[in-house]
Amino acid sequence: MTDQSMNLLDHLDELRKRIMIILGAFIIFFIASFVYVKEIYDWFVKDLDMPLTVLGPMDIIYVYFMLAGVIAIGLTIPIIIFQIWLFVKPALTRREQAVTLMYIPASLFLFIAGLSFGYFVVLPLVLNFLVGLGGEMFTMMFTTDKYFSFVLRMTIPFSILFEMPLVVMFLTSLGIVTPKAMQKNRKYAFFFIVVISVLISPPDFISDVLVIIPLIFLYEVSIVLSTIVYRKKVKRERQLENK
Repeated sequence: MTDQSMNLLDHLDELRKRIMIILGAFIIFFIASFVYVKEIYDWFVKDLDMPLTVLGPMDIIYVYFMLAGVIAIGLTIPIIIFQIWLFVKPALTRREQAVTLMYIPASLFLFIAGLSFGYFVVLPLVLNFLVGLGGEMFTMMFTTDKYFSFVLRMTIPFSILFEMPLVVMFLTSLGIVTPKAMQKNRKYAFFFIVVISVLISPPDFISDVLVIIPLIFLYEVSIVLSTIVYRKKVKRERQLENK
């Protein structure tokens, strides 16, 4: 067996190890979440003015598994990021290891911030608008699975969007994105943000503004962070050229 083949097998073995750790963590978190699924359910529905409905006995199991699965995935995310970092660590320099390690707590913070913004700001706005839209025309009755699917649609996209600053920093370090390009295309980015915000928020000015402003702020923060990373990248490249 050649050295190249042995090296590939070592990488595959290391990858398998990381995947097994992630799966083990997910299973542990899933079991723990399932044990406390009733308390998790009660927390999510405590502010609802009406009881949720199930259409069959299997819906109860489905909701329990969905809740436990979502909580387990959320708790596993930092472990996933850390295991990815450990997998690529041997290929990084000491400086790159230190820099990329800082991305882990930052990505977790932004993920939680996005979830919180979606759950505490966007979800009540959209839900109250839709309930008010029905008014006295309909008898409101939410099924449990439909309600939690709605909650996920109102929260998960923001947890991803809030990762924008880190993604921009990473792409800038690779030379794919530059702050100048982001500044030049700012008006197109703002237009895209406005369109997305209007589509996911109720059709009233206040709700639109409450969604648009944080996303624009994230874009501006991304430009600042991209500028910092880009300057350091250029400075480092010049130092290497002078050696």
